[in-house]
Amino acid sequence: MLAGLVRTPRPRFNQPPFFVPDPTPMKTIHVQIKPLPHYEGLALPAYETPQSAGMDLRAAVPEDEPITIPHGEWRLVPVGISIALPDGFEAQVRPRSGLAAKKGISCVNSPGTVDADYRGEIRVNLINHGPEDFVINRGDRIAQMVIAPVMQALWLVTDELSETERGTGGFGSTGV
Repeated sequence: MLAGLVRTPRPRFNQPPFFVPDPTPMKTIHVQIKPLPHYEGLALPAYETPQSAGMDLRAAVPEDEPITIPHGEWRLVPVGISIALPDGFEAQVRPRSGLAAKKGISCVNSPGTVDADYRGEIRVNLINHGPEDFVINRGDRIAQMVIAPVMQALWLVTDELSETERGTGGFGSTGV
């Protein structure tokens, strides 16, 4: 059975079984956060709904110095916080879907990874794919951050890999 899912009884009329999410509450983890001096007055990153995976990050730019990103260009935008993640976790910085859909704003490296041993200020590398200049003001929600567990790989050098139906097909080999 898939982890985190509960198998339901087979429905009547010989329909295939289906899965529903495990009803246990979302897991939480304590993360240390250090607001930097230029973060003063801004709300801490927060989940906007009870089941949100990502918490919104806000621009910590000076009130009188908004950042303008012209079409086709990118800028590093400070968020005014540093964090200390527990070993075995990362923070993924991702675009906000609303900014991407409505304004063409995304992250250059998406997701951007904040490693557990990084203690510097988190900054978001935003790019403007939209047709117009995009202005970022103090406190604007510019990205989302997801805290996720990670594993490190241990390489096993081999001369042969196991066979699969897909084989070496990639980059569209299964269709567009």
